[in-house]
Amino acid sequence: MDFEFTEEQTLLRESVRTMLNRIATPQYVKRCDTEPYYPEELYQAFIEMGLLRMPFPESVGGLGGGVIDFMIIAEELGRKSYDFLGAYGTCVFNGLNILKNGTEAQRAYWLPRLLDGTIRMSISMTEPGAGSDAGAIRTSARRDGDGWVINGQKVFSTGAGAKNNVINLYVRTQPTGPHQDSLSLFLVDNTTPGITLRKLDTLGRRALGTYEVFLDDVRVPADRLVGEENKGWAYMLSGLQLERLMTAAGYVGAAEAAVDLALNYAKERKQFGQPIGTFQAIAHMLADMRTDVEASRLLTWRAAWQLSRGENALMAISQAKLFGSEAYARIANQGMQIMGGYGYMMEFDMQRHYRDARVTTVTAGTSQMQRNLIAGLLGLKTK
Repeated sequence: MDFEFTEEQTLLRESVRTMLNRIATPQYVKRCDTEPYYPEELYQAFIEMGLLRMPFPESVGGLGGGVIDFMIIAEELGRKSYDFLGAYGTCVFNGLNILKNGTEAQRAYWLPRLLDGTIRMSISMTEPGAGSDAGAIRTSARRDGDGWVINGQKVFSTGAGAKNNVINLYVRTQPTGPHQDSLSLFLVDNTTPGITLRKLDTLGRRALGTYEVFLDDVRVPADRLVGEENKGWAYMLSGLQLERLMTAAGYVGAAEAAVDLALNYAKERKQFGQPIGTFQAIAHMLADMRTDVEASRLLTWRAAWQLSRGENALMAISQAKLFGSEAYARIANQGMQIMGGYGYMMEFDMQRHYRDARVTTVTAGTSQMQRNLIAGLLGLKTK
């Protein structure tokens, strides 16, 4: 495996980092978290720089970038705020799902609008009774004339209330039968009559907004059904690997930022006449934190390398997601300990990492689900 970036990839990383340093200042990051405020200026920069186009082939207006390019962007965004990655990555992987599973007409209609910023995209799978058990989805769609009528409820839908957002909605189109043959994917504007959005007050990741979505006789035309009817389960699975790889890259960037905060504090903060970083107890914590970041990075880049080569990367991605999320949560917790009372103050960024990191072991597949998946790939049947 070659860890060397190409000249173009190095330039990509530098240009993304420069843009982020210009727009996503500490004050801007704090504003997005505390108001909360959707990072509109940052999203416009994604459009202007062509970052949304990067992972898409040139045939649909993309820049023809690969998995590695996508991961470079994801890690840099995570370094500023894990929530910023959600604004970018969610739109990208939903668009790639349409590219792979949509009809030719759907690709021609939706992808240009997504890539030029006319629309954004979010995803709604989770329901009050269907979290890790995605097959338990009960939100339903029934045929009505030349369209569909959707009823049900979704929860924990990140970014669903964003301006000009199109919800990628997974619903049941067969009332009975195995979920593998009963789910479908629809594209639904968040302003469609019959949709009610309720913004949830969350501990962390506040910029994009997390929503409950109520659907009461929501009518959509037939062409909003992505691909084929009852193929939604396969479409859902086809996008999970890239989603989890994206999140793992974000964990690396965010965890590294948390370590840098703690390290800088440990070098400057003096107690008993010397910087606290010179005390072995603190120095060893920081050594472990930095090692966790590098281990997370290596797992993530190995998974990205395998996926970029067209290999089956499920095991590597699951390991990267599992380790990376738990490492970020562990690092943020240790960073709070090192910074003491200052870490607990809203004025300092460590508390934001602590809040943001806590949900990473839950979203995009819980740590328990990742362990079950890894165990299954080892030939073990878990219950």
